[in-house]
Parts: sequence; structure tokens; C-alpha cells
Amino acid sequence: MISPTSSALEIAAAIRSGAVGAVEVAEMYLAEIDRRNDAINAIVWLDREDVLRRARASEARVRAGDAARPFEGVPIPVKDLSSVAGQPNTMSSLSIPERPATETEIDVRLLEDAGFVLMGRSNSPEFGPLTASENARHGKTRNPWNLEFTSGGSSGGASAAVAGGLAPIGHASDGGGSIRVPSSVTGLVGLKPSRGRVPAEVRGWEHSTTSGVIARTVADSATALDVLSPFDPLAWYSAPAPARPFAREVGADPGRLRIGLLLESPSGLPVDEVNAEAARQAAAALEALGHIVEPVSPFLFSPEAGKGFVDLVISASVYASPYEDVELVDPYIRYRIEQAKTFHSGEYAALAGLLQWETRQVNAQFGRDFDLLLTPTMAVATPRVGVVYDEANETPDAPRLTEARQVTFTAWANIAGLPAISLPVHEADGLPVGAQLVAGPFDEASLIRVASQLEPVFGWDTRIAPGAGEGPRP
Repeated sequence: MISPTSSALEIAAAIRSGAVGAVEVAEMYLAEIDRRNDAINAIVWLDREDVLRRARASEARVRAGDAARPFEGVPIPVKDLSSVAGQPNTMSSLSIPERPATETEIDVRLLEDAGFVLMGRSNSPEFGPLTASENARHGKTRNPWNLEFTSGGSSGGASAAVAGGLAPIGHASDGGGSIRVPSSVTGLVGLKPSRGRVPAEVRGWEHSTTSGVIARTVADSATALDVLSPFDPLAWYSAPAPARPFAREVGADPGRLRIGLLLESPSGLPVDEVNAEAARQAAAALEALGHIVEPVSPFLFSPEAGKGFVDLVISASVYASPYEDVELVDPYIRYRIEQAKTFHSGEYAALAGLLQWETRQVNAQFGRDFDLLLTPTMAVATPRVGVVYDEANETPDAPRLTEARQVTFTAWANIAGLPAISLPVHEADGLPVGAQLVAGPFDEASLIRVASQLEPVFGWDTRIAPGAGEGPRP
């Protein structure tokens, strides 16, 4: 029997076998949204009839014998930064009118092609550059483990939906930690793919952003990556094809790997004990599995490069967002728009060159000094709702230390284009805490192999947030 906290692959298998219909599954999740979304605020737009229409189409395919799609009939909410034809994409901003988009973005089309039933839109921060999914348009998304705490950002609507049993898997994206940070604080698996792995019409934030999913299991993440990563002949570049489907790496022997352990923040910011302990627990488990784990002090970009990425690249990208009335954006967004105007194109070109040059030094360490790098996912314990959002808006020109500590271990992997995964290996005060593994260029396979070794050790796939999945089941 399936439940709202079943994995996406379990639900797909039940639909293929005829044990349950896609419409029944959709109705189950719609009922959970009715029951719990007012408190969590993960789903911020929903067309119920459209969800059921999509589910009926899926059910008809299965009845006709067409059940080859890996996620046939599985509901998935789309992050409120990506467009779906016929749905509004306000980018969670009051400055964009709620009108239907005319086209569906390529990553969402790939999800549809895999059989997913699109189920509403999940909350994000305005235009994306914040580690809490809170905004003036849709309000604050809360952590299902404890509603007083954040579900992270920018894919915090996705993480809250999955952790809260409102969806089995969530569409997400990551430009500096936006898949891994939410996954860490809500007890989920968050895999950020390599640069160029997932097709995109435009690669944002100087090619650091990528789409992906937030999921309960490594198998769900790996199989979703397979459907999201076909070769794209129209792109400027694509990641090299994997040796075999990523789904086949689940349970595969990774061999004995050299894993570097980094507990000190790359930016020098303090690291809370609960976060360091998550990495230490992962390290102990990896050693017990036969891997070699040793402390390392890698080069992870110069302060000039890191500050330039935050101040120049992200601000320039916010400036280029499709806002229609700058007076309606939040103060921290308006600050970034104004900050972008203080730089000239020559400075941007120089910084882009520096990021590319230093990326070669960062990436050269993988395979030479260590095979994987293990870190805490964040340097700070999960913030309460409102803390990150208020810091950003009350003092947008000041260092935002809570947010900086959330992404200090994650953002450099985006700049370098490296694959990384957050795994929920620890818990403190009733809240999940993640550890991060980073692999060398285009080596998602190693991450999936090692993550699937750790999953039965920590049993995160069986840990359920309070109240999740307690409604009626088909």
C-alpha cells in the first residue's frame, strides 16, 4: 500500500502494476494539501482540475499498455521560478502580474515526458536569491518538522512539500545551495547536478545554476537525474554522457575512496556544533564502510572570487530579472538591483575570467588529493522562520551572516560546476541536519554510489516528519 510519504518510484511501481490508479494518487495528495498546506504554505498555486486532467491522461496511458515512463502518474510540484504553459510564473514577486505563461521550460518538459503529473507550484524567495522561501506575495513557508523553523531556500517550497507529505518528490533548482540547504533542514536527499548536465534555455548566475529534484531516497534522485539529463544539441555545452544510467549506480560498489573531510568554513565563518557533528557522523559511517577519510584544507576560491560572485554575478542576475515595477520588490531585491548599477561590464568580464581560472585549480584537487569531499551542508543550525528574510530586508547593505553561513559550504560547488549532494545523516532538537558530499567534474555516479551505501546506515528514507502522511490513503 502506498502513502503520502512513499517514494516516487514506489508510487510509480504501484501505478504500473495496477495496484492504484494515477487519479487515486493525485486525489490522495490533493487531500493532503487541503489538510496541511495552510500551516506549511509549501504549495502557493494550484489548479485542481488540471492536476486531475493530467492524472486521467496518465491513467489512460497505463490502461492502453503504455507504462514505460519511469515516473508515470507520480505528482510533482514545480518551483515558482520555472514556467509552465498556462500557469502563472510570478517568480514569487509582487512585481510580476499573475498571467499564464506561453511556454514550458525544458526541464519541466522533461519531467512531463517521464510521466510526472504536474501538481501546482511550490514557494520560493522572490527571484531566488535567498535561503528562505519567504516573500511578500506568497508569505512564509515553514518546516514540517517544526513549523517555527524555515524549510530553507530557494527550493524551500519543494522541500516542505516533500517532507510534509504533500508530494512524493519536488522540482527544484540550485544556484548556490538551493537544493542542498532545503534538503538539509527538512531531512531529504538533495542532489545538485554538474554544470551542463541538465538542459536549460539559459544558464543563470554565470552558469552556476541547475535544475534538479528534492527527494526522499537516493534511487528517486538518481532516476530523476536520468530523465533530466539528455544530451542537448542546442546548448552552448553539455556534460559528457555517463557510462551508464545513474539509476544503475544505486547499490553499485564505489570501491575504496579517499574522502577529504572539511569542517572549517571556506569563508572563515563559525560552524555550529550540530553541523560539524553531521559531517563527523557521516565520516565515521564512511570509514566503517571501508573508505579512507582524512582531514583536508582544499583551495575553494579566493575571497575576491567569492565576494565577486555574491556582489556582482548575483546582483547582475537579479537586475536582469523580469520585474515590471521595481517599487513592488522587497528591499533586499531593490538593493541588489541598485548594486548591479555600480559595476561596469569590464569588471564583470574580469570576474568571470577569474571564476573560470580558479575553477581549474579547485577541480584539479579531485582525483589528485581526494576522490570526494565531505563537509557539513550548512555552517549554522536551522534558522527560525523570518530570521533570514528579516536580515535581508532590514539591513540589505550589511553582511547577512545567517544566510552566509547557510551557503558557505555549498556555493563554491556551483561556481566550480561540481556535483554535490546533501544527505540527512543527523538530527538535533527534533530537526534534521545534513552533511554534503562533493565529487569531481561530472562524477555524479560516485555520489550516488556512496549515498546509496549511507542510506541504509542512517535510514533517512524511513524517518517521517510529524503529521506527514496521516490522512486517508487509497
